[in-house]
Amino acid sequence: MRASTFLWFDGQAEEAAELYTRVVAGSAILDRQRDTDGRVVTVVFDLGGQRCIAHNGGPQFTFGGGISLYLDCDSQEEVDTAWAALTEGGKEGPGGSLTDRFGVTWQVVPTALADLLAAAEPAAAERILTAIHAMTRIDIQGLIEARDR
Repeated sequence: MRASTFLWFDGQAEEAAELYTRVVAGSAILDRQRDTDGRVVTVVFDLGGQRCIAHNGGPQFTFGGGISLYLDCDSQEEVDTAWAALTEGGKEGPGGSLTDRFGVTWQVVPTALADLLAAAEPAAAERILTAIHAMTRIDIQGLIEARDR
């Protein structure tokens, strides 16, 4: 048995899978399934080690903010690169969240956040969390400065 993320699109499954596999290192499109007219119906792809399925199912369903894709980034450069690609045509949200141009919500979070919070005294952790809520794209240096105030 294996669990996968299934994403329902209205005609943009292939475009979305191509964007996502470009943004997330170690990703690849595994399969494209087409209908009898040659149109892509389903794209199976590996997203940084997680199997995902993008399906062109029509307009019946749309994405909501109650579920999102979480992207751990090892550096500020990774945060910035992913953020720029995923917000193009999309919308920035608070605290490292965004909605891409397809309506999929993402959390783009530096791995440094967990380290900063784990090592922080309670008052410093509160300052870090306050700083995150004031940010859209998370800035690691800004978190360090908040911790050190």
